[in-house]
Amino acid sequence: MMNSERLANVALAGLSLAPLVVNVDPNLNVVLTACLTVYVGCYRSVKPTPPSETMSNEHAMRFPLVGSAMLLSLFFLFKFLSKDLVNAVLTCYFFVLGIAAFSATLLPAIKRFLPTKWNEDLILWHFPYFRSLEVEFTRSQIVAAIPGTIFCVWYAKQKHWLANNVLGLAFSIQGIEMLSLGSFKTGAILLAGLFVYDIFWVFFTPVMVSVAKSFDAPIKLLFPTADLKRPFSMLGLGDIVIPGIFVALALRFDVSRGKEPQYFKSAFLGYAVGVISTIIVMNWFQAAQPALLYIVPAVIGFLAVHCIWNGDVKPLLEFDESKTQSSEEVAAKESKKVE
Repeated sequence: MMNSERLANVALAGLSLAPLVVNVDPNLNVVLTACLTVYVGCYRSVKPTPPSETMSNEHAMRFPLVGSAMLLSLFFLFKFLSKDLVNAVLTCYFFVLGIAAFSATLLPAIKRFLPTKWNEDLILWHFPYFRSLEVEFTRSQIVAAIPGTIFCVWYAKQKHWLANNVLGLAFSIQGIEMLSLGSFKTGAILLAGLFVYDIFWVFFTPVMVSVAKSFDAPIKLLFPTADLKRPFSMLGLGDIVIPGIFVALALRFDVSRGKEPQYFKSAFLGYAVGVISTIIVMNWFQAAQPALLYIVPAVIGFLAVHCIWNGDVKPLLEFDESKTQSSEEVAAKESKKVE
């Protein structure tokens, strides 16, 4: 783990706990938390082996449509069914997901203190009565699941904003770490589609805001305010994860070329500017804003200008993670050349 990544982890943990003891400006909290989460997720996404599965252009085109269908489904569920019943079912669902996400987020830190055998030896477990279903895991993952389970039990019982935020951050970090766009073309298609999606559902319908307020699950981060009428400011996880996987792709592009992170810096700066712009406009108009309206043009714009300035448009557009070689393959080829 790099020093900068370690510092970002510590800062993110401290920022999450700070509102418990001191008054933290919610606007500043939103900006810093979003940026630190993206930073941590991006560096965790850099791995020796390229991703086995990446998003295709077709998937990117369909994503806003699938998202719209899910959003409408949730809207009608909350409209025609008991809100408590819907949220009870969702709590059970996110309880299981939360254990997996929180455990996976803690795992790299926990593995450093456990024997190598615990980290590498796989245990194969078959489901009773369904022998064809099997799960692989290590002892380290079992150890990581213990605090994950305890934390999720606390969340399910108390629904405290801190528990919500920690699980939300775990989901965000894991999303940025695990999801791969494959190429910048696919990323541009996805961001453009969700740019329109966010504008439509926030500005032209009450659906997005209604679901966000009714949905009692860690799909949004809550930032305490001093306003009794509006005790929390909210930021949806999609406003972190979706642009975050694009910024992470820029970092892996830099790494694949064996250069210092330059396009990552421009994309990350664009993200920070986009989040700040969202906060400014939201406070100016005192109304909910589609964050991707400001984040998407900033991220793509900053990266595009930097890329054009350096004359790297062609290699950036040709970059495809599914065709990149792992570090082991590169080392093997180099050793053959030496022989």
